Amino acid sequence: NGELLLGNKDRVCSTSCATGPAFEGAQIKFGMRAAPGAIEKVKIDPVTKEAKYKVIGKADWHTHIEGKINAKGICGSAIIDVIAEMFKAGIIDKTGKFVENPGISRVRKSAEGKPEYVLAWAEETSIGQDITVTQGDVRALQLAKGALYAGAKLMMQKMGVTKLDRVELAGAFGSHIDREASLTLGMFPDVPIDKVVVVGNAAGDGSRMALLNK
Repeated sequence: NGELLLGNKDRVCSTSCATGPAFEGAQIKFGMRAAPGAIEKVKIDPVTKEAKYKVIGKADWHTHIEGKINAKGICGSAIIDVIAEMFKAGIIDKTGKFVENPGISRVRKSAEGKPEYVLAWAEETSIGQDITVTQGDVRALQLAKGALYAGAKLMMQKMGVTKLDRVELAGAFGSHIDREASLTLGMFPDVPIDKVVVVGNAAGDGSRMALLNK
């Protein structure tokens, strides 16, 4: 679930929206939880369409030129990154559909005849096969982010709010979401990027505030 709160000094409302498991790596072809070997951050060159990525358990960013880096799969923060990057690089269009461009070696047809983007070549991985992002992965993420956005818009309607002052991303997962990628995907209504803030363990902070409030 995506847990959402919208409020001001006068009142607050909350909702929970069924984002599905995509943010946790489920329903993603090479999705996995955020464990050693999971790709956690992704950048794609908009000209060459080449990818570089960071793997949990490795200190540095790597490209495929630098050899074996033991990638096993893609965790939630990287799914958000890679699909935003694919859009910015023109690999997918604004509807999420792959753009037909056979000149890019990383974009190819899968065994099922569906387009996919190769994020890590087999020789870079510890699973012995290419790690790819498929059309189905894009659709799964669109469903998840659509649920979040709809939840936010419904709360705004209920509160009579047309524009948000700021967005606070909470929790362990929220702490690892790239702000630019989340705005690019439309995970929540637009605000200036400097008004998207990461607050960490908000539930723990709130519990302490409640327990210490005399």
